[in-house]
Amino acid sequence: MRFLIVDDTSRARHSMKALLEVWNLVDEVCEAENGREALRLAEEFQPDMILMDARLPLMSGLEATRQIKARWPQIKIIVMSVFMDYQTLAKEAGADGFVSKGDPPEALRKIIVEFAQKGDKNG
Repeated sequence: MRFLIVDDTSRARHSMKALLEVWNLVDEVCEAENGREALRLAEEFQPDMILMDARLPLMSGLEATRQIKARWPQIKIIVMSVFMDYQTLAKEAGADGFVSKGDPPEALRKIIVEFAQKGDKNG
């Protein structure tokens, strides 16, 4: 799978990338540090899945999610936040899933694998 990891903290992006590589779920990974860059890279990179922080500079992750889903509905987006209040907002923005940054890494892996398996059945 091709992933776009969007987080304004490089440490968080690198940690997520390392997890994806350990789980053998990744073919390619691209990184963005704000919502505007996420939009640009969604168009250029055409990822299968985006791991999107809810709170980002320049454009929020929720607004980036809304715009990406409007243009490329096939891209799966998982919004992540330490604030559970964002779960409802993420769904309203069109996110396919939500993970609390406080959850164990396996919670993220479970959602990714579920989406990957659905894609295999539909593709």
